[in-house]
Amino acid sequence: MKGRRILGWTLVLVVLAVNLGACAAMAPEPAPSLYKRLGGRDGIALVVDDFVANLVADARVNARFKGMQVPAVFKLKSNLSDQICDAAGGPCSYLGRDMKTTHKGMRVTDAEWSATVENLSKALDKHKVGAKEKSELLGLLGPMKGDIVGQ
Repeated sequence: MKGRRILGWTLVLVVLAVNLGACAAMAPEPAPSLYKRLGGRDGIALVVDDFVANLVADARVNARFKGMQVPAVFKLKSNLSDQICDAAGGPCSYLGRDMKTTHKGMRVTDAEWSATVENLSKALDKHKVGAKEKSELLGLLGPMKGDIVGQ
């Protein structure tokens, strides 16, 4: 009788463990971070390369980039990649200057801001970044406008 009781309880515990394991397996995985959905460091770097190329080709803003030496272009791309990676929840840290200090005295206009956002959107579209991800990223970067425009 005692052996049957132990066997019964063992069976109950096994069934309970299996059911709890099944419930845990059914729990949805957390959504991947924006960083991962952008393709990680490599995906962000590709977007940034095209973004900077778009800026250089755009007559509305390219005067700001004329004459930049190769090291300055490399630093710009590196900082932009780090900013996007950091904002998107990636493992990067943006270590550059804050936007207000960086753009002080540049007198960036609303039209230049809009052109810059369009050029980033164009780069994101080229790399087939989804509408949700694009909207999330632009939403994260948008608040920088006050520290950039009119400084």
